[in-house]
Amino acid sequence: MEITLVLGDITEERVDAVVNAANSSLLGGGGVDGAIHRRGGPEILDECRKLRASHYGGGLPTGQAVATTAGALPARWVIHTVGPVYSATEDRGDRLASCYRESLRVADELGAASIAFPAVSAGVYGWPMDDAARIAVGTVRRAPTQVTDVRFVLFNRDAYAAFARALDAP
Repeated sequence: MEITLVLGDITEERVDAVVNAANSSLLGGGGVDGAIHRRGGPEILDECRKLRASHYGGGLPTGQAVATTAGALPARWVIHTVGPVYSATEDRGDRLASCYRESLRVADELGAASIAFPAVSAGVYGWPMDDAARIAVGTVRRAPTQVTDVRFVLFNRDAYAAFARALDAP
């Protein structure tokens, strides 16, 4: 597996699967979620509504992942995962790690060879970037997967630097 870092816009990545840091409703939101829905178009939302109606009426559980079409994105699929909201008093690191493991599991089911991840939970959900990067990189490195090209697509230089530190760590 090759892990690379990209400073840029995840909606522009030409990969088999783009991971969406979704909210549990699967109906779009802000940040990465909003950008993916806007750029990908209504097909993504249509499939999310169908998934919600048939399987996730109460919302997609934290740490789980599900795939839809990528619509107008240059990817084939969007893998939606719901990250945990950061808590200084409760360790939710296992739930954040599950987002990465489950996304890779879904990618394997789809036959995806390449995947682009955002920094799940490190935006509006408040996860400290260095810790989010450590969990993300460590989990992906240890995950049993057939995916050969993993990209972490970071939205600013501070996030990129945090992921670079995590990638350089043993």
